[in-house]
Parts: sequence; C-alpha cells; structure tokens
Amino acid sequence: MEELEKQSYPPEELSSVPVGRHCILELYGCPMGLLNDIGFIREALQAAAKTAKSTLLKEVSYQFEPYGVTALALLAESHISIHTWPENGYIAVDVFTCGQHTKPEKACEYLIEAFQASKHVLMTLPRGRFSPTIQPTIKELEQILLVNT
Repeated sequence: MEELEKQSYPPEELSSVPVGRHCILELYGCPMGLLNDIGFIREALQAAAKTAKSTLLKEVSYQFEPYGVTALALLAESHISIHTWPENGYIAVDVFTCGQHTKPEKACEYLIEAFQASKHVLMTLPRGRFSPTIQPTIKELEQILLVNT
C-alpha cells in the first residue's frame, strides 16, 4: 500500500484524493476462548485504535449468549468494529479511518496477530476517492481493490 502522507496532489486532482481507507478484515482459525473473552476483545480494540494512530473517543461492547462478542470503537477519524463467532473461529472486522496520518492496515496486522488467526483476508478500499464527475478506469478500479490472503 502506498503511503498517502508522502503524496501531494495538484489542486485539479484533489477531487480524486481519498478521504480515508476502509479495511475489511476476515479472520479464520482463531481460538474460541479469545473470541468469547470480552475483556480481551476490548483491550485488542483499544490497542488496534492506538496502532492505527487514531483517537479513541468511545468504546462499546456486548457479550451474546451463549457466545460471541460485538465491540465498536468510535474514533475521531471514524470507527473500528469487531464481531466474533467463537463457534466458527471467525471474526469480521472493519477499520475505517480518515486522514492521511492514520494507519488502518497496521491495526489489521495487529488484530491478525492478537487473535492468532491461522488465515485472513484483508481488503482495503479508498473512500471518497472519485467525485461523481470522475469515472475511474478499469485499471484504477483494479488497483483500488487490494486483496491479501
């Protein structure tokens, strides 16, 4: 992923500058105990926000019965959400941050390690990249959709 903070844009191209990056992360093969531990998940969420160089404003979490957790972090720069399915060893994560100083991919790397995922899929999408008057080419769209497995 190219570093946005090292780029400068001429005024005529500013309508194509992304306002942020949205990482969609799927984690597989995670230990069931971690995925049902609300305290661990809260700590991981807070650490992910810090790792993303974002500002945590508020956190909320909920423990489902018989198992599963949803945790959300409201960030000054947007949000992080974690939804767990312990019975499947699966976690769905969204990390959406605005601003060129943030590092949502670093937060994802942290969560992959923290939840001991045996496999993951990470998609990073620029948000607000194209104005309605600018139509992306197929090549530009292919570059936008980055999939790491």
